Amino acid sequence: MNTNESIRTFTVTIDQADLDDLNTRLAHTRLPEAAPGDNWDYGTPNHYLREMVDHWQNGFDWRAQEARMNEFPHYLTEIDGQTVHFIHVPSPVEGATPLLLTHTYPGSFVDFLDMIGPLTDPAAYGGSPEDAFSVVVPSIPGFGFSTPLVDRGWTMARVARTFDTLMRRLGYDSYGTHGSDAGAMVARELGVLNPPGFLGLHVLQLFSFPSGDPAEFEKFTPEDYAALEHLKWFQSVGGYNAINSTRPQTVAVGIADSPVGQLAWNELFNNFGNGTSLVTPDQILTEVTLYWLTNTAAAAARYHYEEANAGAQPALNHAPTGVAIFTDDFKTIRPLADRDNTNIVHWSNFKQGGHFAALECPNDVITDLRTFFRNL
Repeated sequence: MNTNESIRTFTVTIDQADLDDLNTRLAHTRLPEAAPGDNWDYGTPNHYLREMVDHWQNGFDWRAQEARMNEFPHYLTEIDGQTVHFIHVPSPVEGATPLLLTHTYPGSFVDFLDMIGPLTDPAAYGGSPEDAFSVVVPSIPGFGFSTPLVDRGWTMARVARTFDTLMRRLGYDSYGTHGSDAGAMVARELGVLNPPGFLGLHVLQLFSFPSGDPAEFEKFTPEDYAALEHLKWFQSVGGYNAINSTRPQTVAVGIADSPVGQLAWNELFNNFGNGTSLVTPDQILTEVTLYWLTNTAAAAARYHYEEANAGAQPALNHAPTGVAIFTDDFKTIRPLADRDNTNIVHWSNFKQGGHFAALECPNDVITDLRTFFRNL
């Protein structure tokens, strides 16, 4: 195992030849025969892809996004034999709370770029210095620049252990964490691990599902039943979970060979076309282009496979836990969440935003993070 604990600086710099290749592929896009009605019923529709490809070619500026990424200091280090990329922005406020932010799938460290400034220097954004955080934003191994993925067995629990090592390596003996989607799973695994000095986790979802025991429904409110119906809808359209958990390499062949295939596969950014997503075209294309340029479609998808085949037994999370529910997202069901997480101390609801709230309404996420950690 690589025991190198050095930390080296990194700059996001994509070769122009790779961008030229992307543009060539976009110019030669061949869309499938359109489904009847060309709407979202059958999956990502052609009319959406045509509009996005046109913007990708003629309006989207990768170099501007690259410069935006490089406004923050990036680093690489080796942990458990794996290259780990991360952004680290210490707060100028003495005694600021260390905060680990873990991204979504199919998102990346880009999820949090709009949040870093207000979190680290709240006074500069009209906030209070007492709410300052020192922020660490890693790329999950196999995503973005935490590549290549060197071996099997990268479950969310392993990622949690790796990120705990990262925080210790950066000198943080105590810290909290936040995440959505994959990031929420990593955050909960840190809660299960509950390492020394761990302050707690703040998430946008707790993935707790009915076990089949009828008694679990006795505490359900009408809102809980509505959330269960929303979960059924999500499962009916989220078929990529099943494909990624069984044949991730097979589907990745098409995605890795077609940028428009990657765009279509990432339809979760559009909330599967139900009209509620607030993620902008430029935000989507930044995330999709990053996946394309780093060729990480397969490695990112394999987490579904690893989780499905890990054989891990369910474990309780006893760490202080905060949950923020955004109205157009998968809804965490409180009685089930309480079954699996014994120390939920914060629960809030927001009237706008969805699965990618850090992109859609970052100020609401920031406000809720401040409230949660302030009250711990």
